[in-house]
Amino acid sequence: MSLPPLVEPASELTVDEVRRYSRHLIIPDVGMDGQKRLKNAKVLIIGAGGLGSPALLYLAAAGVGTLGIVEFDEVDESNLQRQVIHGQSDIGRSKAQSARDSVKEVNPYVDVVLHEGQLTNENALEIFADYDLILDGTDNFATRYLVNDAAVLLGKPYVWGSIYRFEGQVSVFWEKHGPQYRDLYPEPPPPGMVPSCAEGGVLGVLCASIGSIMVNEAIKLITGIGDPLVGRLLVYDALEPSYTTLKIRKDPTAEPVTELIDYEAFCGTISDEAAEAAADSTISVKKLRDWLTERDQGERDFVLVDVREPNEYEINKIPGSVLIPKGEFLNGSALEKLPQDKQVVLHCKSGQRSAEALAVVKGAGMADAVHVGGGVAAWVSQIDPEQPAY
Repeated sequence: MSLPPLVEPASELTVDEVRRYSRHLIIPDVGMDGQKRLKNAKVLIIGAGGLGSPALLYLAAAGVGTLGIVEFDEVDESNLQRQVIHGQSDIGRSKAQSARDSVKEVNPYVDVVLHEGQLTNENALEIFADYDLILDGTDNFATRYLVNDAAVLLGKPYVWGSIYRFEGQVSVFWEKHGPQYRDLYPEPPPPGMVPSCAEGGVLGVLCASIGSIMVNEAIKLITGIGDPLVGRLLVYDALEPSYTTLKIRKDPTAEPVTELIDYEAFCGTISDEAAEAAADSTISVKKLRDWLTERDQGERDFVLVDVREPNEYEINKIPGSVLIPKGEFLNGSALEKLPQDKQVVLHCKSGQRSAEALAVVKGAGMADAVHVGGGVAAWVSQIDPEQPAY
């Protein structure tokens, strides 16, 4: 369905702006009027990461007048495989500031507003209020539900994108004209069921594919052209390759959004069973180092199990560990591989997956089993920095 333009046009374009945006101006659907609307638009991007990077660059190039950036993180070397708004010299810098500098290099006529810090219940409504449109490219469910609910409460449209390995999804949520995110995902998935990009990986170029589609939707909304993805979900498979469009409908029985809630509790990071299992059965990497030394000296006996995936095990590992992926714990087959006469010590990358596996092991009667808080990531940073991190 076509929608009226989201933004009123600016009063004029300068001679320099006309030269810069000439390829837009000669498109009849955009023209001078559409470009003036882009100039007058205020767009907020949540995250300057995989999806935020191409989105920011193309929104800036398109001539969106004001870009807000919500970002709390710093640039890490592992970001550079896909977060193209940052470069080698930006490692260790604020992502928000790095993104701002890149945007200004692409288009000095764009105003950039930084919101350095995490998006929270306390600041979301205040930040969103100043913008016409929100772009959400975050990779965790708690923030996605927060963005949705804040947008619903303020009546703001937002473009949502998601990526994982070789697949991406895009939709436009605007309760005034169609469904919201909760109509697509009424409840978050069970904790630990859907891995993040940090756990499962993502093809770097997929970010550009999905990020550019998000910008395309933003331009259509701002200028009032085309058929926005309101009420539809676009799914892109980079391996096929294929684009599939699915209809999303409003849930007439859904409870209305009336306030912001505790999204961490709503989504959960680990299941209640895993949290209970790990409550008094978590050891630090420093304690694990001492235990490994005692095991080498014959003073302690245990089996150290890495529950990550085989490709992760090839990147780095804690010496003396054996690999049994988490999936084998969930389907029960791992229990046949565990010794009955030794203590079981579990670890993963950060501690979430190993906590889920720990709940299974304890449920099978191995009461003295423990897991390693922080996982191999903490081991590399605190014990063995010669190994690569990911």
